[in-house]
Amino acid sequence: MRISVDAMGGDFAPKEIVAGSIQAAEKLQGLEKLYLVGDEAAIQAELDLHKGPIPPCIEIFHCTEVVDMGDSPATAIRRKKDSSIARSVELVKDGKADAVFSAGNTGAAVAAATLKLRTLKGVSRPAIATIMPTPEKPFVLLDAGANPDSTPEMIQQYAVMGSIYSQEILGVTKPSVGLLSIGEEDAKGNETTKKTFRLLQATDVNFIGNVESRDMYGGKVSVAVCDGFVGNVVLKTSEAVAKMIGNWLKDMFKQNIFRIIGYIFARGVFKEMKSHADPSSYGGAPLLGANGVVIIGHGSSNAFATFNGIRVASEAISHDVNHLIEDELRRINPET
Repeated sequence: MRISVDAMGGDFAPKEIVAGSIQAAEKLQGLEKLYLVGDEAAIQAELDLHKGPIPPCIEIFHCTEVVDMGDSPATAIRRKKDSSIARSVELVKDGKADAVFSAGNTGAAVAAATLKLRTLKGVSRPAIATIMPTPEKPFVLLDAGANPDSTPEMIQQYAVMGSIYSQEILGVTKPSVGLLSIGEEDAKGNETTKKTFRLLQATDVNFIGNVESRDMYGGKVSVAVCDGFVGNVVLKTSEAVAKMIGNWLKDMFKQNIFRIIGYIFARGVFKEMKSHADPSSYGGAPLLGANGVVIIGHGSSNAFATFNGIRVASEAISHDVNHLIEDELRRINPET
């Protein structure tokens, strides 16, 4: 397996990205090549800080530009042709890499993948699939922001792609698929969800009908599908609520000595909760439907998140997820 890594993408690049890449090169089986794409001097400086030999599969791919978080995605890809994210994706396009991981500008990663790799046969637009934690098992939410104006046909494709990803990567047998709406009844929702509902009924996935937000976190579904506008609002609201509750707990435990003592006895539980909900352990969000494996990490990705992003990329390669998606979509729509 050959994976390209956008070494300059993210809030803590290149330090954390390089550190996580070294961990991946040391621990993951089957890595033939790991390209660190970005400013050669900056990347080499981080490699020089590593205690011990650098794994031979690591190779620096030099480029001169970086897409900043505030850059307009499409404009940045057109104007910054020698950016780390553009060159990382091009390595996949040129057949030198099988997958790409980037924790940089999400819009730019989506734009680069869409423009340079195109889509799989039968896929209208690629979708961001985010792994969301629940008390029992994680579920896949898509689209989480790539396509704010998704059509019913696109959401049908999301259901197929998310179901395959849940089965192959998360190990869920016969994943349940729910359509995110404002009520469980068949007639609830807008025109897009109503038409999507009928399409999903005729699709060979384990469709259980409409679901509400509470159903997702209650473990009712393995895959929740919606348009990118709704999905991104759900994702960011969930992150904000989780952060707010965490801050509340910290403030409450500091109010008196008895609560501090209580926290000391319970901190193992809180540590376990934090680990369970930590997005770093899931590595990143796959851009399903792109003609190549693309994993998009959180902007605040640390070395642990980078390691897991590369791990998820390697699993997607080994499970041949993209070919499974193409085969299933071709079976559903033979004319595509």
